[in-house]
Amino acid sequence: MHAVELLGAPGSPYTRKMLALLRYRAIPYRMIWGSHMQPPPGYPVPKVKLLPTFYFGAGDAREAMVDSTPIIRRLEAEYQGRSVLPDHELLAFLDLLIEDFADEWMTKAMFHYRWHYAEDAANAGPLLIFWQNPTYPDDTARQMADGFAKRQIDRLYVVGSNDVTAPIIEASYLRLIGILDRMVSRTGFALGTRPSAADFAIYAQLTQLGIVDPTPAQLMASSAPRLRAWLDRVEDLSGLPDGAWLAEDALAEHLGELLGEIGRVYVPFLIANAHAAASGQSDFETEIDGARWTQPVFPYQAKCLMTLRAARDALSAEARDALDGLLAGSGCEVLFADEVAA
Repeated sequence: MHAVELLGAPGSPYTRKMLALLRYRAIPYRMIWGSHMQPPPGYPVPKVKLLPTFYFGAGDAREAMVDSTPIIRRLEAEYQGRSVLPDHELLAFLDLLIEDFADEWMTKAMFHYRWHYAEDAANAGPLLIFWQNPTYPDDTARQMADGFAKRQIDRLYVVGSNDVTAPIIEASYLRLIGILDRMVSRTGFALGTRPSAADFAIYAQLTQLGIVDPTPAQLMASSAPRLRAWLDRVEDLSGLPDGAWLAEDALAEHLGELLGEIGRVYVPFLIANAHAAASGQSDFETEIDGARWTQPVFPYQAKCLMTLRAARDALSAEARDALDGLLAGSGCEVLFADEVAA
């Protein structure tokens, strides 16, 4: 079987997510550093240009694929061993929920801190250019970095980062790194002593927040040093011995805080976004954590809600009852209320 090829960049959290996962699973790969706007010559172009872009097959049979969550499922089907998807129904759903939270909410913090603060934007601009190509002349790189930073700063509103929502995003980040630090201290990973897809999703966003971007990195270093160290380990877990998934009766104690944070911030966003998308709105306003939140509608994240609801519907009656009991009171149970738009 040919090595998997992927196009990506160190400043792309989803690239970091998939690289770490490939290393853990010992899947042969070939890393192509670059920009999604400049795919390798002769390679197929995906319908939506995103990083990372995976290329399966070789030559004329190469197939381009984006979106880390379905790519993980494809890798599970094509490569045996070291699975990152629990085979236990309830844990598999929780893994999907936490992965979705990391991919779709934690990235708001990543984008916010990188471009909201001048120091962080000045740090990120040149890195993002030189990660693409370290041989750019200084003047060219400076112009490219300034132009890229301006475009990103102008797009902050797209992910919901603005002067009104900034306190919500930053308070959530501070709570979250404390929660994750405590989780790591107990079992090492989100769902046991082995990593799941959710761990790689969390790690991915935190590689930027905890390592690359100065403001959130300082916050993590000072308040969650265990979590900061965890990032360096998760980068390459190829030598990690096989671990075990959590027992069902340990889930409530271990995941309670994290589920509460998801219910506190991500769930109200998902629901308001889905209602607005169903109504054909371009923007929406809601309340998150007792404060006003406003941003443009994200159609993809409306699909995320539908995916979560479909995954719950597919559970056996026993697993669904166990899930509902676990989520009760966390705020996450609202995701599955009948009145939620889908």
